[in-house]
Order: sequence, then structure tokens, then C-alpha cells
Amino acid sequence: MKKVLTISVFAVLAVAVISCDKPRRNAGSAYMPDMYYSRAYETYAALDTAKFTNSRAEAGGKIFYNRLPVGGAVARGDMAAYSLKNDSVGYAASAAIKNPLDTASIDMKEAERLYLVNCGICHGPKLDGNGPLYNGGNGPYAAAPAMLVGNPKYETMAEGTMFHSVTYGIRAMGSYASQLNTRQRWMVIAYVKAKQAKPAAAATAVKADSIAAKK
Repeated sequence: MKKVLTISVFAVLAVAVISCDKPRRNAGSAYMPDMYYSRAYETYAALDTAKFTNSRAEAGGKIFYNRLPVGGAVARGDMAAYSLKNDSVGYAASAAIKNPLDTASIDMKEAERLYLVNCGICHGPKLDGNGPLYNGGNGPYAAAPAMLVGNPKYETMAEGTMFHSVTYGIRAMGSYASQLNTRQRWMVIAYVKAKQAKPAAAATAVKADSIAAKK
């Protein structure tokens, strides 16, 4: 009986060893191995210059890849891209552009938040040009930012021109196109224009009262 048990154990072990030694099933060939075993590229990572190039002019036999979306692509939920170019002609033409958003439908609390996060540090929470960077001349930025409220130049500036400036930047102010999408930039412009309208309306009311009193 002991002999039979020993033989059985060895037989089981032999089968197990033979099973493990069997060649694995061939998985077949990949139809497009360069895609099946594709190399991962992180955004802004260095390219393999032997195969890729960032310069369209130097492409030649290499693959041109600059990590940018296809021209004219619009992010899901965003508005159509701004069409005017960043030049003197585009700046002049921007004065005729109207805010495509329905002002009554804009969430002004969200527009205010976007302004405070992106613009308030320079132009100030009160739009008076006295943000933390200037701080009445005691901040780290020596030049006083533009007063968006209380300065006729900006109070009368066309909303399209203001949008153009925010999109491309102007003088010391850089572009905010990467921080704010098209819809968000128009929301900020609507918020600024709404704030500018309040003092103007108040001044008109005071003037009308003064004229009435003289009569």
C-alpha cells in the first residue's frame, strides 16, 4: 500500500512538471505593432529628435508633432475661437465686436469670481486699479494698473476692444487666453461693463437732480 502511494505521488509530480514545461500558446502577431506597443509621451516631454520634430519646416521625413490641437478646434462647451488677429488691424476691428452672450443669462457671481481670481490682483476688487500687486504704491508692482471704474478711457472702451486686450494681452498685461476660455473672458467683460455702468448711472441721476433743483 505504501509503495502504491509513493508511486501515485511521483506520478502527480511528474504530470505537474510536464504541464509547466509545455510551451505557451502563441498570441499571434500584432497587425500594427507601432500602435499596439506605442510609446507614451508626456505633455511637454522631450521628443525623440531622431523620429519627431516640433518644426513643420524641418519635418522632412520626420513626424511633425507640436502637441497643439488641430487648428480651429473648439473645446467641448466653449464658444467658437476668436477670429481677429493680434495686430493693429485686429485691434481696430475689435471695437465693432459685441458680447455674444446674453447679459441677462450670465451668472454674475461666477463672473465676479473669475474677475477676482484673474484680474483683481492688478485692477483691484473694486476695479479701481489698486490691487494687491500695486497696493497704493507699496506693493511689488511699481506701475499703477488701469482704473476700470472712474476712468473715462476704459468706461467708454468698447467691450470688443476690452475682450481683444484680454485675449492677446496689451502693454504690461499678458494674455489670459490660456487661463480663461472664450466664454469665461466674455463673462469677465460683462462683469466689468456692469460695474462701470453703476457709477455712470449714479452720476446721471445726480446731474438730473441738480438740473431739476435749479428749475
